[in-house]
Amino acid sequence: MATRKAEYSESSIQVLKGLEPVKQRPGMYTRTESPLHIIQEVIDNAADEALAGYCREIIVTLHADGSVAVEDDGRGIPVGLHPHEQVPVVEIVFTRLHAGGKFDKQGAGAYSFSGGLHGVGVSVTNALSRRLEVTVWREGATHQIAFAQGDVVEPLRSEPLVRGDRKADKRSGTKVRAWPEARYFDSQQIGANELVHLLRSKAVLLPGVRVSLLDEKTGRAQTWHYADGLRGYLTEALAAGSGSEPLIPLFEGEQYVGAQHDTFAEGEGAQWAVVWTEEGPLVRESYVNLIPTPAGGTHESGLREGLFGAVKGFVELHGLLPKGVKLLPEDVFARASFVLSAKVLDPQFQGQIKERLNSRDAVRLVGSMARPQLELWLNQHVDHGRKLAELVVRQAQARTRAAQKVEKRKSSGVAVLPGKLTDCESTDVARNELFLVEGDSAGGSAKMGRDKEFQAILPLRGKVLNTWETERDRLFANNEVHDIAVAIGVDPHQAGAAVDLSSLRYGKICVLSDADVDGSHIQVLLLTLFFKHFPTLVERGHVHIARPPLFRVDVPAQGKRPLRKLYCLDEAELRHVEDKLRKEGVREGAWDISRFKGLGEMNAEQLWETTMNPDTRRLLPVTLGAAGTLPTTQRFTMLMGKGEAAARRAWLEERGNEAEVDI
Repeated sequence: MATRKAEYSESSIQVLKGLEPVKQRPGMYTRTESPLHIIQEVIDNAADEALAGYCREIIVTLHADGSVAVEDDGRGIPVGLHPHEQVPVVEIVFTRLHAGGKFDKQGAGAYSFSGGLHGVGVSVTNALSRRLEVTVWREGATHQIAFAQGDVVEPLRSEPLVRGDRKADKRSGTKVRAWPEARYFDSQQIGANELVHLLRSKAVLLPGVRVSLLDEKTGRAQTWHYADGLRGYLTEALAAGSGSEPLIPLFEGEQYVGAQHDTFAEGEGAQWAVVWTEEGPLVRESYVNLIPTPAGGTHESGLREGLFGAVKGFVELHGLLPKGVKLLPEDVFARASFVLSAKVLDPQFQGQIKERLNSRDAVRLVGSMARPQLELWLNQHVDHGRKLAELVVRQAQARTRAAQKVEKRKSSGVAVLPGKLTDCESTDVARNELFLVEGDSAGGSAKMGRDKEFQAILPLRGKVLNTWETERDRLFANNEVHDIAVAIGVDPHQAGAAVDLSSLRYGKICVLSDADVDGSHIQVLLLTLFFKHFPTLVERGHVHIARPPLFRVDVPAQGKRPLRKLYCLDEAELRHVEDKLRKEGVREGAWDISRFKGLGEMNAEQLWETTMNPDTRRLLPVTLGAAGTLPTTQRFTMLMGKGEAAARRAWLEERGNEAEVDI
């Protein structure tokens, strides 16, 4: 079969300028189900003004023509010429990626704490809108500029405010009105419930700030202004959800770091409200610098560890733990509802849509603040502490019984496990984890660094067989594939087949390989194996990719602060860490940067802290994309099929620029 030969020359290389990268691949920068997230970027900017102490009111208007306006009474975006670009700053903010006031962390900065740190927020809003208008009230004048398809169509113009009007003379703030471009989104409708939830949460997290929503189509107006903050919000949310009564009074607290702290920057800290109920749905919401984090992250892990440490200490102090029962963090957290708001300098999120916080320091930050306050509260209210202890012990006993039932069911057909498998002690399948580790050297470090109670290690020698075109009855001829199948306890099967997972031995199967090209190749080979021959494990979320760091930053001792070792997943995170060190006053160049060549270079402690500890690791779940199974199968065939060399070449010529290659 003849294939079309595409010309590949200097003219084939395209350089995307301005906002073109966003327009060509909007899914890399925002959610495309609806325009909600591009509007949220504008709302977050207004909220950051409130967080900085300059905004007291935020008004969101849904206009009848489909546009959305966000207005605040903050300082107003600067409108003067940028000192280097010689372009109005307000124009730069809306037309340049990676431009904004939140990168400046020197001294106090315009925004010491903010959610938008990627610098692509409102510029993405502009890129994906057919029209966008900005009005700024600042320095006694009204300034207006308009954009269409991301480009300036009405240059900045300014008019003085009415003289003699005291209110007008002092007016400041920003109003952004956007008309989202329909072709970029699956639906033009902004979910009313999601928008209401977002705005209400801003009011909760910003004491004293009034947040309003006006809908021109329905004529409905809503305003939120919470006097009781997190307590009032959590109480209201629980009552609306189930009306279930709290087991003990609500526990709330807050703490922020002062100047000259040994570990954290001034102003970092958290505020929380927690309540335990015996039944009914749970309310769990977390935020970082006012940005919702629906997928949780390290700040939630810190709260969990803090609560667990306090409750465990109380139970042991008062002798409330029955013999043979072992408490785990999930026992304390199982019936806990909470609202958590953390302030973190330079937060690291998982992706631009900021659904999950990845900053490792947030575990220690929140945990070290929540634990002592709950310990004090429990020992001041012993009767309430005993009630909570009884609930936690019941959860632990129920978990133990469930694990025993699973073990009894699968014990009738016990397979001989691979000799090189270092198994875990726990029989709780949902909690158990298997790490498929590249190389014996890294496998040795993983064995020493793991938590032997629930983490098992299976080292792999060399690269696994490409199993895309291998028949199921020939799979076990390969030793590595045989050992993987026997270790996880599930037989190979076809997509859509009825599969009995009662013999599954691990709730999480984690691929752990080097952060280089060879490691990525091993990941692809193992993902090919699971997608082709164990598809049910992928569909049900059992397969994950462990993400070891690429860099280590050694920071010298500084005053009270001891020597520190910081780990960075990639170059972007390395830049953020360096910015934070400059903010802390560390002399430029005083820190050393090391790049890991492989897992074998890490000792057991480093591997545990960066890659295996559930609270601080970066574990990436493997899921099927929104397109479904068929397009994924076609892509795997093109990439892994033995007779698809021509298709692979054509794909590389057409779309090779999409691949991130570490050379």
